[in-house]
Amino acid sequence: MRGFEQAEFEARTQRAQKLMETAGLSALLLTTETDVRHFTGFLTRFWESPTRPWFLIVPAQGNPVAVIPSIGAALMGQTWIDDIRTWSAPDLQDDGVSLLAETLNELTPVDGQIGLPDGHETHARIPLADLERVRNTIGPRQVSGDQGILRQLRMVKSLAEIAKIETACGIAGRAFSRVPEIARAGVALDEVFRKFQILCLEEGADWVPYLAGGAEQGGYTDVISPARPTPLADGDVLMLDTGLVWDGYFSDYDRNWSIGSARPETRSAHARLIEASDAAFELARPGATAADLFHAMNTVLTRDAEGTDAGRLGHGLGMSLTEWPSLIPTDHTVLEPGMVLTLEPGIAVGDKILVHEENIVITEGAPRYVSPRIGPEVIEL
Repeated sequence: MRGFEQAEFEARTQRAQKLMETAGLSALLLTTETDVRHFTGFLTRFWESPTRPWFLIVPAQGNPVAVIPSIGAALMGQTWIDDIRTWSAPDLQDDGVSLLAETLNELTPVDGQIGLPDGHETHARIPLADLERVRNTIGPRQVSGDQGILRQLRMVKSLAEIAKIETACGIAGRAFSRVPEIARAGVALDEVFRKFQILCLEEGADWVPYLAGGAEQGGYTDVISPARPTPLADGDVLMLDTGLVWDGYFSDYDRNWSIGSARPETRSAHARLIEASDAAFELARPGATAADLFHAMNTVLTRDAEGTDAGRLGHGLGMSLTEWPSLIPTDHTVLEPGMVLTLEPGIAVGDKILVHEENIVITEGAPRYVSPRIGPEVIEL
């Protein structure tokens, strides 16, 4: 089912307000697409335009209040938000600043603390000059950090959110299963990228904002560059890593294929990657930490081999392609039921690398794959 019941948003708001009370915050000021959508369901690709700012205020009591450009009023009116305040944007003199400050003054006490997400993986989608004008217009009220409240809220997903992520992963799985239709020796890599995105759309994706990968002899050296018009050749390892969206939620996992017969070292490295992700999967239960999963994978990867310098071996997943936490040695975030994670080990193969990725959900007991798990064998095209 697309969208959410109103009770979903009410529960998110109430959970936020409990955390705000503990933190001593009078309101949350939200400016980014995912944070606004978390509380409203306001789903639009209009955020791709940087011209207009959008604001949502979550007060200490009561429902959120939207302060948005008038062009978004009709869509916001289809959500559960009933207090929608608008201005005609863009306004080069006062682009919502006065209206935002007026609303903050109305919803918070004079000595109130207003939380703006400020930690790792956050940003404020408002011009710095306008933010300063807001600060100077709300009197003694203070705009401070949100003390990690948005991170905590978004890190643990509801069953309805997990179902959307699983739907997105199923779409990606069906597209991956059709790669033999589009990839073989002689086909250019950029053509494979274009056709794979078409496969994702044919299988039900709303859009495909992220597609990475590579193809080189025995592995690949770079997995983030745009695809080039280089023909696939026997001995290449092709990797596609897709972040497609269904109803506002991402999938994020990859698959590898050998063009022609796989080399022994490729088979061995791929099997090691599956072993590493399996090791983390077995450990991924409530009470374990993000660092624990990193070490479980890294121990397998560095046994008679070398890992990669990717920086982490997985991350959270949800409304954003990558979310908190990061599977790194220094992230001691404790796993909780409802977290959706990627397991993303990488291994060196000579002067190349191979990367494998799966998506899992943490439950009260054993974890569960939300991407279609594969075995250790490399598929040959």
